[in-house]
Amino acid sequence: MDELWGLFRPDGDVSWQHKALCSQTDPEAFFPEKGGSTRDAKRVCAKCEVREECLAWALEHDERFGIWGGMSERERRRYKRGLDRRA
Repeated sequence: MDELWGLFRPDGDVSWQHKALCSQTDPEAFFPEKGGSTRDAKRVCAKCEVREECLAWALEHDERFGIWGGMSERERRRYKRGLDRRA
């Protein structure tokens, strides 16, 4: 078993996830079906104290599904392209 030690490392500090409002609500709102409304999830995100950390995590990990930091996957792609152009 010692050879497996360190193989599964935590992915940075994710303690912010314990403060996330989405962890206290219906997860289905954050993963709507294609064409489904994102309004409820974004309303929760707008009030969340860790929204910035959530968005940063999603961008860093190229999260492709769900609402993260108040943005859909399409919005995150557009936002990331804007960041890449400025760099």
